[in-house]
Amino acid sequence: MLRLGSRSSKLATWQAKHIQSELALKNIEVEIVYISTEGDQSTQSLQDFGGQGAFTKRIQTALLDSEIDFAVHSLKDLPTESVQGLLLGAVPEREVTQDVLVSNKYGSIQDLPEGALIGTGSFRRQAQLLNHRPDLRVADIRGNVDTRLRKLDEEEYDALILAQAGLTRLGLTQRITEIISIDFMLPAIGQGALGLECRSEDALTIESLMSIDDAPSHIEVVAERALLRELRAGCLAPVGAHAKIKNHALNLEAVVLSQDGTERVHGERVAEGKIDLESGAALGVGLAQSLIANGAEKLLKK
Repeated sequence: MLRLGSRSSKLATWQAKHIQSELALKNIEVEIVYISTEGDQSTQSLQDFGGQGAFTKRIQTALLDSEIDFAVHSLKDLPTESVQGLLLGAVPEREVTQDVLVSNKYGSIQDLPEGALIGTGSFRRQAQLLNHRPDLRVADIRGNVDTRLRKLDEEEYDALILAQAGLTRLGLTQRITEIISIDFMLPAIGQGALGLECRSEDALTIESLMSIDDAPSHIEVVAERALLRELRAGCLAPVGAHAKIKNHALNLEAVVLSQDGTERVHGERVAEGKIDLESGAALGVGLAQSLIANGAEKLLKK
């Protein structure tokens, strides 16, 4: 039996049980061990208490201490800097990557009136939204999906921007007002993907996790994460990216913005030929260096 470490939120619990079920189909038994993290315990905005890794550090410590055998993370929450002794053992098939608008009043971003108040805890979403609609107001929002939806229903906000994957996994697709085009808003690094992390020397667990690895999804997120790491930007930075394997080529698109959305550096690259984890990482590094050459580093320092 493998011990799976997970947060206890509704979405994290769904993710853990999903992985448990997927491994059960491979005749691998899994016990879920729930772990409380710094992010779960805080009521502050992520940026106010150094949000990088707030939902993952305690779980990684449990892994290193052999309290658990592997962990399931939302990959957009997992810092790109590697932890000695740990590795990303597998990435199951990725869910949809887009962001969505959720509103009880308006049918689309285009329909939002001037001055409408949008709730999001993401600088990435804020910057891209304001880049297109500087007339809108954006306010921070904390809490799990249910808490955010309750605040919307209590009319604290005119609309929210959330990840489509989270609403899909929780069976809340009826709340989606508009699926936002990637051309309008690039997703977070690793959005929609789950990452299975384990000890780098635990060959048996690695072999078990690889049984549910989806190679295209794994390559795509490696490209995105390599880009973010090369930019030296954390998961809270106003950086969006999207990698996709199509027609035997890997396409990677990325954007870096100022927090108010007034400045923007965008780039896109394609890798052809042999598409694997190594070429995906190289593509991410190359695009990041191109963005830096075009002024991205200056925006991130701001």
